[in-house]
Amino acid sequence: MTMTETSTQNRPAPSSRVKRPVYLDNQATTPVDTRVLDAMLPFFTEKFGNPHSVSHRYGWEAEAAVDQAREEVAGIIGAMPEEIIFTSGATEANNLAIKGLAHSYGDRRDHIVTAATEHKCVLESCRRLEREGFSVTYLPVDSGGFVDPGQVAAALNDRTLLVSVMAVNNEIGVIQPLEEIGRICRENRVLFHTDAAQAVGKIPLDVGAMSIDLMSVSGHKLYGPKGVGALYLRRASRARLTPILDGGGQEQGVRAGTLATPLCVGLGTACRIAEAEMATEQARLRRLSADFLNKVQTALPFARLNGDADRRIPGNINLSFPGLDGGRLIAEMRDLAVSSGAACASATDEPSYVLAALGLDESEIRAAIRFGLGRFTTEEEADFAADTVIACVNKLKAER
Repeated sequence: MTMTETSTQNRPAPSSRVKRPVYLDNQATTPVDTRVLDAMLPFFTEKFGNPHSVSHRYGWEAEAAVDQAREEVAGIIGAMPEEIIFTSGATEANNLAIKGLAHSYGDRRDHIVTAATEHKCVLESCRRLEREGFSVTYLPVDSGGFVDPGQVAAALNDRTLLVSVMAVNNEIGVIQPLEEIGRICRENRVLFHTDAAQAVGKIPLDVGAMSIDLMSVSGHKLYGPKGVGALYLRRASRARLTPILDGGGQEQGVRAGTLATPLCVGLGTACRIAEAEMATEQARLRRLSADFLNKVQTALPFARLNGDADRRIPGNINLSFPGLDGGRLIAEMRDLAVSSGAACASATDEPSYVLAALGLDESEIRAAIRFGLGRFTTEEEADFAADTVIACVNKLKAER
């Protein structure tokens, strides 16, 4: 019997209703909800007007659609519509928040505090500012993946302009203590920014209750289109942002460029749907994730969950399989679409800096796989995925 035949026999046979490969990479991107697509389509065709053209019906129609989308984005985070600035995604929003503030206030306040486990675009923005002469404090996290609010407070000084801590980590799914960090920042008159790309639509967020001054949002992480996001900027903070794009002064003079009406509509619709269905979907994903994890860890008790087991979003399951190579395991699991970590770091072969910050050694990091269950993951798919993981891990263990 050939190796291929052995491998095929060891894998569970999927039901005809399970489409292969089963998509379990929802932290990298999500499929566009068909309801979102339906809302977008007219603005590619008959409603094609420029939302900044204010002299005719085509422009008014597009402007009204953008205004509605702005209200829908604001609604899901407890903001006002005029506090929402549309961008091309969370990466641009993060760059605009961090660099825009730094370049506006750097002559008086040139210190930024962030976490070692932030998304690459936050860390690289901070490193760029360091090369320009700014000071940045990179806070560690504990073994669960959390920033200690006490360390945030201790890091502040009279030159601190901004604290930037993400709401939900993209690799391990843990939820940071935003309300505590926000309170510390407000008490010390320091601006607080959070990258909420992985959080919006998945957990309740209230920018007022959490004392958040700036928040970054991504469309394609919550079943909306790629190429659109938003930056929340609290009006009462009176914070000024130096634009990183020069142009016609759109978006309150902060972000130049003609808005892509269909994408704005898609983001707004995605936010409205997510807000309405969040509680039900969160409960469903929590059950699905618990069943998946229980099945895998019962059969493979050495499989280790990375990040705190409780304070995390349901659906993000980062597991290490000690003694195995994650790359080989992913290759073996051809019926599953999974990843070894953040999509933004896929161009490098370096071990995950997020898992390293948790205290994992290189072998444990390279044995890690991220399983991302989402809105369209069925019970049958999750069950098939667990069976596939168990079979493939056992096969690789037997070959060692």
